[in-house]
Amino acid sequence: MADTAKPDFTRGVALQALPEGRMVAGTAADEDIVVLRRGETVFAFGAYCTHYHGSLAEGLVDGDSVRCPLHHACFSIRTGEALRAPALDAIPCWRVERQGNTVFVREKLGAKDGKAPPVPAAAATAARHGRTAPAPGSPPQSVVIVGGGAAGLAAADMLRREGYDGAVTMISADSSPPCDRPNLSKDFLAGTAPDEWIPLRSADYYPQQRIELLLDSRVTSLDLERRRLRTDNGPERPFGALLLATGADPVRLEIPGAADSQVFYLRSFADSRAIIAQATGAKRVVVIGASFIGLEVAASMRERGLEVHVVGPETVPMLHTLGAEAGKFIQQLHESHGVQFHLGTTVQQVSGTRVTLSDATSISADFLIVGVGVRPSIGLATEAGLATDRGVAVSEFLQTSAPGIYAAGDIARWPDARTGERIRVEHWVVAQRQGQVAARNMLGAGEKFTAVPYFWCHYYDAEIRYLGHAASWDEVRIEGSLAARDCAITYLRSGQRLAIATLGRDLENLRTEVELEAGRLQ
Repeated sequence: MADTAKPDFTRGVALQALPEGRMVAGTAADEDIVVLRRGETVFAFGAYCTHYHGSLAEGLVDGDSVRCPLHHACFSIRTGEALRAPALDAIPCWRVERQGNTVFVREKLGAKDGKAPPVPAAAATAARHGRTAPAPGSPPQSVVIVGGGAAGLAAADMLRREGYDGAVTMISADSSPPCDRPNLSKDFLAGTAPDEWIPLRSADYYPQQRIELLLDSRVTSLDLERRRLRTDNGPERPFGALLLATGADPVRLEIPGAADSQVFYLRSFADSRAIIAQATGAKRVVVIGASFIGLEVAASMRERGLEVHVVGPETVPMLHTLGAEAGKFIQQLHESHGVQFHLGTTVQQVSGTRVTLSDATSISADFLIVGVGVRPSIGLATEAGLATDRGVAVSEFLQTSAPGIYAAGDIARWPDARTGERIRVEHWVVAQRQGQVAARNMLGAGEKFTAVPYFWCHYYDAEIRYLGHAASWDEVRIEGSLAARDCAITYLRSGQRLAIATLGRDLENLRTEVELEAGRLQ
């Protein structure tokens, strides 16, 4: 329902009343919209991001696109097209008419009305990114995607959006279709997001888009020369192009005395539901690992009313990711909500409901959740003879050492455009954007992956947004106040800006994204 306090642009507004280059929130036919003036041209588009309903009026306009302040989805202001993940669906656009010096927002445009005339996929992508399209070539006869996570779905979705008409198959070892994995440790685990929010696409999406989705199916071997693969439960399959998006597996611990039924890991939709079932009726839980995921799990368990103990070998949570001051702030935030920390320790033994730590502390717990990191699932790539380097080695185009074979997501190690180093990043948004770029490159786009890594974490009523990649740094600059939840933390090495973490400064985070993508590192 539209906000009646906002201007109704269907009644008209003077062109000069619209500030140049600034978004203005309003309504059109009882729908919330955003109006943007560029010189003599005015654009009208949907007010909310199609990912998590972020307010685009509070975002950032960059060229012909608008970026969402929540999770950095990007849309065309001309067509509404979702240009970059995490949003996959377009925002609506409205026709704008000018009569003299008055501007009127008219009817909503349909999906076809809001888009430019169709052009070949490679040419369209090249035009968006300011490149000359490569010479047209034959698209692959078929595309097989190994993996049912964020990268795999984003690739399949982009293939269809770019007009690819060949066979597309997704082979997933999971029992559930691609899901909103970040939510599994956040709102869903806390009990504030229903089951129906978790699938990234509805069940009818896959047949409608002619995407064959094979669940509970694991690829056991690749024959790159013959362009065929085998699964554990089906016949040999041919492929024209292949995307490896096998993700990562949780690091599992040997915990003396602990029964399998007591220890839980969180990676899949089924894992999250299993933890919720275990938490129902439980009183106490030990979370092993003071990482982003571990602490999100701790916060979610506190939201459910459980007594939570966090155990980890580090002396400060996330010291090597966010630094000492931010780590201490996060610890204090959790402690203010009742979480008890046991840092500098490990779990030594479990006996029934008694958990003994390495410092001899004894804790009573109904179950344990382990979140101590993941390892990239590169066994299939290694056995196939692809080049690996603590991940699957890919070029700036996300192609592996074999032509026509791409990798994306947690397994991909690529040359970072900003530092010149090879990096591998376990961020959900990165996986989606890599899947999109890999899909376009299968169709001949010749697009380099240059997106700046981004992720967010959610603890109670605080959200930290982290942009960039800083495996190490020699300087940390903090502007503002962590305690007031209004700050920006910049991580530098040799004077070069590598990453930024923000609290309460979403627009600054977006502006930094644009600057880093433009190569402004100082």
